[in-house]
Amino acid sequence: MGNKEEKIACPKCSWEPDGKPYWMCHCSCVWNTFETYGKCPECGFVHKKTQCISCHQYSPHPDWYLDLDNIDLVLEEEKVEKL
Repeated sequence: MGNKEEKIACPKCSWEPDGKPYWMCHCSCVWNTFETYGKCPECGFVHKKTQCISCHQYSPHPDWYLDLDNIDLVLEEEKVEKL
């Protein structure tokens, strides 16, 4: 699900994830949370906050995506083109 073109970084310290599976769900699944936008691939639980591996602070998962405004703009432009 994750998009390689997305810019992702910790909103508190700017650490950038390297694609490795650092995050663990309460069901014990370990995965890269940014591949699934915070949704555990095993149990389906959606994690609303993500802990940084570097600074250990929690931030809302959407806050890690640095270019959401541009993504929304592209989606809106694609919708207009289809009309």
